[in-house]
Amino acid sequence: MLTFRDITLADHDLILPMVEDFYQGDAVLHSVDTEILERSFRDAADPNEPLLRGLLILVGDQPAGYLYITQCYSAEVGGRCIFLEEIYLTPSFRGRGLGVDILTWLEKEYPTARRFRLEVNPINQSALHLYRRAGYEYLRYEQMVIDKTK
Repeated sequence: MLTFRDITLADHDLILPMVEDFYQGDAVLHSVDTEILERSFRDAADPNEPLLRGLLILVGDQPAGYLYITQCYSAEVGGRCIFLEEIYLTPSFRGRGLGVDILTWLEKEYPTARRFRLEVNPINQSALHLYRRAGYEYLRYEQMVIDKTK
């Protein structure tokens, strides 16, 4: 059975190896400094941080992965937008149909959300297939950023 629970600081040694694997795989296009991954974990585990929620994904009592979720308001859709920052399943839990279950759970967990948004690297074909199967479509915008991470 698939369940979710908010991560805590005590989950550091469980979650951080998954985060590092996520950032070394096809999900991202560039490397991210370890200090930033640590800071993001601490914020995701902090119940007083309103902008980032970290969740441990469990199958039975086995850790299967994690989620990082943020929320914002989207003027385009006139309501809350849930941004799936990171979705990660450990290799032993991939290919079991859990991705669809996770996305379905998210929609039930945030029933007032008007948009669910995520980023996908085009070379990550398995993720792309999952998101399309779940009804996600491309939202064609070029993004511009200025990072002030230090």
